[in-house]
Amino acid sequence: MKTMFRLQGVTKRFGRTLALDDVSLEAPSGSVVALLGENGAGKTTSLKILLGLCDPDRGEAEVLGLNSRRQGREIRRRVGYVPDRPQMYGWMTVDEAGWFAAGFHGPNTYSQFCKLVQRFELSPKQKLKTLSKGQLAKVSLAVSMAHEPELLILDEPTSGLDPNQLVDIRQLIRTIGKEKTVMLSTHIMQEVEAISDRVIIINKGKIVADKKAAELQSSLSSQQIITVEFDKAVDEKLLKKITGVEKIVAENNNTFKLYSTSQNDLRPAVSQFAQQQQLLILTLQKEEQKLESIFRELTS
Repeated sequence: MKTMFRLQGVTKRFGRTLALDDVSLEAPSGSVVALLGENGAGKTTSLKILLGLCDPDRGEAEVLGLNSRRQGREIRRRVGYVPDRPQMYGWMTVDEAGWFAAGFHGPNTYSQFCKLVQRFELSPKQKLKTLSKGQLAKVSLAVSMAHEPELLILDEPTSGLDPNQLVDIRQLIRTIGKEKTVMLSTHIMQEVEAISDRVIIINKGKIVADKKAAELQSSLSSQQIITVEFDKAVDEKLLKKITGVEKIVAENNNTFKLYSTSQNDLRPAVSQFAQQQQLLILTLQKEEQKLESIFRELTS
């Protein structure tokens, strides 16, 4: 399977700030890859190095078999890129944005842009400054896809959208991911769960996880988290004696999160403990496991 992009031992500093620390990653064709991390984790720097917009201090980057340091211009010609803050002139119409894209990629780009405008249900004559954020996001996607790139790179593509716009754009990205390889940078867990085939988690410039989304989900299913609230304070040492409890996080003196990888439901053992200690249980809830749990654990 063709490798679409690769970072190999990449390190990048900005002054005293270590943005990327010996980062290596790669992705094959035909998937939606999410680069997940908190703001400032190194996501945008990774994308800019791949696109040849900045050079690494150490290591190499390749996209579509091209070296990002030496062939950045050719990479940007063949890749579709939507930056975290797309720059488009408000006085332009949607149609004029297509001609603008054609100026960079050739006249054939415009006809493809028109097809995308129709597909995305945009009005060609509407001025960009009158569009909603969701519609502007679609215009940015259309501009980035008009030259039919092999790889689409999206930096925080749903930033600032309302819930309805989020659903619309996520569905659109998921559909696009069936046609071409998509690399998206995000700090939104729901985004990853909704549209990604593969998840790369970056924290403080280091890759801390790189797995298929299904593999991350399966690792979640092996752990259970129970939230319990008692009517009075409880000593954590006593809670650790409950069969199956492996980790305890205290929210206050009488509310705790209990972690276990046991196949048995932890709640009956907690109820028995409360009865033995003459405690009243006010809340006993098994949490639904999501990627957010792994993200918190890896980036804490």
